[in-house]
Amino acid sequence: MLIFDKLYVNGEWVPSSGIGSIEVLSASTEQAIGRVPEGTPQDVDRAVQAAGDSFESWSATSIEDRARLLQGLAEGLTTRADEIALTITGEVGMPLGLSKSIQVGLPITVLGSYAQMLGGFAFEERVGHSLVVREPRGVVGCITPWNYPLHQIVAKLAPALAAGCTVVVKPSAEAPLNAFILAEVVDQVGLPPGVFNLVSGTGPVVGEAMAAHPGIDMISFTGSTPAGKRVAELAARTLKRVALELGGKSADLILDDADLPRAVKACVSSCFLNSGQTCTAHTRMLVPRSHHAEAVRLAVEVARNFTVGDPFAGKAKLGPLVSTAQRERVRDYIKRGIQEGAELVLGGPEPPEGLPAGGYVRPTVFANVRPEMTIAREEIFGPVLAIMPYQDQEDAIRIANSTIYGLAGGVWSSDVARAQRVARSLRTGQVDINGAKFNPLAPFGGYKQSGYGRELGRFGLEEFLEIKALQLPGDA
Repeated sequence: MLIFDKLYVNGEWVPSSGIGSIEVLSASTEQAIGRVPEGTPQDVDRAVQAAGDSFESWSATSIEDRARLLQGLAEGLTTRADEIALTITGEVGMPLGLSKSIQVGLPITVLGSYAQMLGGFAFEERVGHSLVVREPRGVVGCITPWNYPLHQIVAKLAPALAAGCTVVVKPSAEAPLNAFILAEVVDQVGLPPGVFNLVSGTGPVVGEAMAAHPGIDMISFTGSTPAGKRVAELAARTLKRVALELGGKSADLILDDADLPRAVKACVSSCFLNSGQTCTAHTRMLVPRSHHAEAVRLAVEVARNFTVGDPFAGKAKLGPLVSTAQRERVRDYIKRGIQEGAELVLGGPEPPEGLPAGGYVRPTVFANVRPEMTIAREEIFGPVLAIMPYQDQEDAIRIANSTIYGLAGGVWSSDVARAQRVARSLRTGQVDINGAKFNPLAPFGGYKQSGYGRELGRFGLEEFLEIKALQLPGDA
């Protein structure tokens, strides 16, 4: 059991003003693995006050000092990498080996990238007789989800600190323990008091208090589209800046000249990563109607290798979903797919054998899925793949774009120039061509109801900066 009975505010571990606590359950066993305070709006007030009080001094620190502290955070997380990986595997259910490389490795990489980037970033530039300066936005509220919990905090924290902002972080109530380990690292590194503040709690209480708080200048939120709409609504009352990274229903377009076995394997792997609990997951596989039967055969063959089991044992490729509530939600979607006439070719709503407890779901593949079906339109957030046939390239683009989301996607073709042309036609924030790897320096974010704003790289840093023009006299 990891028990944290205090919040981290103004450089100190302090008790919550409330008496409640949040019990953190294992995704695998449904047993308690930790506990954190259930914060209150009063706790948010204290944290915002601390962040506001420290903003002036922190925003005036040198680029070199900010880079040094960011690098110190990266090194501190590296020292505790094994512990953090075990914690996140317990909270979320990702197999331990993947947790080490993704759940811990990626945030360490992101912190290091901002430490390195600061030295070459242009905070000032001359435009005619004006000096354009980029200044920190102020106090930033970071509200983060459970699927990649530490990475989603760091993707906001690192550029915010690099920009000179101070932060108040609310981690997911389902996976908050890793955030408290991060706070311990912050304390050890010696970040000035009030620059980083951690208030755990629920979305309707702590999250909404942050979104509406007049002392917060910007909200950076990652989560579901309905929750993002609520954050934007509350934030609009004070006209604070909002960045939203929301849901997705990404399509992998496999064109008629693609390497079909390679493309299918990559799409299945993307769909099933983190048991499907990935906002960028390629959950719709679009294939030419003439290749549909072969694509289905290949997908089933690949998906059968995604064994389900204990994420700590080192054998399973798929761990549990984060909770039993999420498990039942995904199983309901599978049932809906069957009811609406999609062809179930692997998996189904029944529990996997030998796993009576935990959020386990069988890897599931549907064929002959039509665009109007629920499983083709709504974000499932589980290991469920929809294979969709199309008539020609124009039809494929139409189907790919026929969604309220626009976060990610993929295009496969033996002609890279053709793949790029198709990728430019997709209304989505990120497109992988022929399985190209994720780039932590490239902008990350969505079109349409996948949100607005960008994270990572210099584009992520710019989200946390205000732009001011100084009009200079002719002799300046």
